[in-house]
Amino acid sequence: MNDDQRSFFIFSYFKGHGDGLHLAWSSDGFHWKALNGDQPYLTPEVGKEKIMRDPFLCSGKDGLFHLVWTAEWHGNGIGYASSPDLIHWSTQQFLPVMAHEPTVRNCWAPEIFFDEEENRYLIFWASSIPGRFPDTDHTGEGGLNHRMYFVTTGDFKTFSETRLFFDAGFNVIDATLVKDDDRYIMFMKDETLNPCQKNIRFAISRQLFGGFERVSPPITGSYWAEGPTAIKIRGKWIVYFDKYKLNLIGGLRSSDLKAWEDISDSVHFPDGVQHGSVVQISFERVKHLL
Repeated sequence: MNDDQRSFFIFSYFKGHGDGLHLAWSSDGFHWKALNGDQPYLTPEVGKEKIMRDPFLCSGKDGLFHLVWTAEWHGNGIGYASSPDLIHWSTQQFLPVMAHEPTVRNCWAPEIFFDEEENRYLIFWASSIPGRFPDTDHTGEGGLNHRMYFVTTGDFKTFSETRLFFDAGFNVIDATLVKDDDRYIMFMKDETLNPCQKNIRFAISRQLFGGFERVSPPITGSYWAEGPTAIKIRGKWIVYFDKYKLNLIGGLRSSDLKAWEDISDSVHFPDGVQHGSVVQISFERVKHLL
């Protein structure tokens, strides 16, 4: 197989307070090298605080790369931009996806998932609305009590009304979706502080909307973990996640989603990587970056 036929892995991430979009690449999913001298390909221009945290990169069916990110700590929207080549970017937009909720506290860690059955994109994120889920209002930090919300779009120009996406009865952020044959797998962070969780869990459903209520026990350890992103490599699932108190990216591997092996010592990322997302892309699409 020549290079043009091979697939490479791209990891999008931020550094520091939220300086912009960083990219790293890998041919095996274990050894990652920073691109562009570990300097941002895109720096934030929208949002009150002009930050770019939790950048999620989607290789679209339209030939574009679509990027969403946390654009502000407190507010009602997220950041969005697109690119044909990961170098030249569209004008950044602020999407006020929760503008209809006047008391919303935040919109964190948005992600994109392509719904093949409906030929549309799903954009989902975590928001906290005071009093909306009163039974768990006491479980988070600073009164934050998140659930996952979503909009759909076919062109990233017009969007559906915002609706609740995932509620399993606990404070949740950093959800990510992957398709596996005829089922959907959602990895997420249990954001509960009282009593303390701060771990990664997952749920499996045969349908995209609903069916995720049965959530697994934690698959991470006693450290605090967040920002999971998952991909299947050579028949095994690898979940990368942020050990954010330790300033490290960890890794888990499983062939059956039941037994999990900690491979944190085997995955090597550039220093300072925070909250990333992984995507598999053909060499032809990324060779100009290398």
